[in-house]
Amino acid sequence: MRAVAYKTPQPITAETALIDVDLPVPSPEDRDLLVEIKAVSVNPVDTKVRASVQPEPNQPKVLGWDAAGVVKAVGPKVTLFQEGDEVFYAGALDRPGTNAEFHLVDERIVGRKPKSLGFAAAAALPLTAITAWETLFDRLKINDPVPGAANAVLIIGGAGGVGSITIQLLRALTNLTVIATASRPETREWALKLGAHQVLDHSRPLASEIEQLALGAPAFVFSTTNTDKHIGEIVKLIAPQGRFALIDDLPVLDVMPFKRKAVSTHWEMMFARPLFKTPDMIEQHNLLNRVAELVDSGKIRTTLAETLGPINAANLRKAHQMIETGRTRGKLVLEGFE
Repeated sequence: MRAVAYKTPQPITAETALIDVDLPVPSPEDRDLLVEIKAVSVNPVDTKVRASVQPEPNQPKVLGWDAAGVVKAVGPKVTLFQEGDEVFYAGALDRPGTNAEFHLVDERIVGRKPKSLGFAAAAALPLTAITAWETLFDRLKINDPVPGAANAVLIIGGAGGVGSITIQLLRALTNLTVIATASRPETREWALKLGAHQVLDHSRPLASEIEQLALGAPAFVFSTTNTDKHIGEIVKLIAPQGRFALIDDLPVLDVMPFKRKAVSTHWEMMFARPLFKTPDMIEQHNLLNRVAELVDSGKIRTTLAETLGPINAANLRKAHQMIETGRTRGKLVLEGFE
C-alpha cells in the first residue's frame, strides 16, 4: 500500500523530511478496524513528532492521526462496526499513522462519519473535537458553575483547529458567554463567524481586554497556544476558584501563582485514553458519534479551511510547513491517493 513516512527527524525544508513509501497492508486483530483512508488532516502533533521522534531502525514512521474512511475488514472481537461503514477518528499516539492507504484503529476510539459531510470535511474534525470535548466537559466541567464568576469562558487561540470547534461546541451545548482571542482581521472574522460573542486581541494584555468587556472575571480559561506568553495575564483575569486548561507543550508550567485564587489547572491530552487503554476509552467513540449528530443537525460545522490535494509526501510537506508557521486558520486536509 502507498504511504507517507520519514526515516529520521529533519526540518520540513529537507526534501526527505517526508517521503513516499510502499508498505504491506496490515491485518486487523481483536477490536481493530482496517480502514481504507479517504482523507486526512494535519495537526501540530504531526510536526512535533516528525521533528523529534526517531523511528525504529529500518522502519519508516508513518504519521497522521485525523482520518475519515471506509471500514474494509474487522477484527474478531469487533462489535460496533462492520465492513462498509463510513467512519472518522483521531487514532492513537503509539500506533502507525493514517497517512497510508489502509490503517488499523481500535473501534472504541472511532465514530460514525457525519452523513452530511464528505470525507475531507469529516477528516478535519476528530482530533480537535475530542480535545475540545474532553477539555470542556471532562477537565473544566463547564456545566458546574464557579460561584461569583462570570458565566463565561475565554479561549486563547480561537481561530486554530481546537479553538474553532471549541467555540461551536460551547454555543451548541451551553449558555456560556464565549470570548475568543485572535490577532489578525481574518482570524477575528473566522472566530466571530463560528459563534464567538466577543473576540479579543491576544497581542495586547488580556486582563485589561477582559476588564473592558465589563462582564466580570470569567469562570473558565482554555489556552490552546502560546500559554507561556499569556500565563501572567491568565492569573490576573480568571475568577477565584476558576478552572484553567491548556493543551500546548511547555517545558515548565509554574502553577504557584494560581494558589492564591485556588484555581484548578488541567492539562488535556486526547491521546491519554487510547495510550493507556483506560476503562472509559469507549467515551471517544461516544463523543465522536455525538459530534456527528451535531453536524448532521446543523448545530456545528466542519472546521476545514483548505484542501491541499491528494495524500502524498509533497503535499504533506507543504501542510507541515504551514502548520509550523503558527498562523493557520481552521484545519488543513488532504484527500485521496493519486
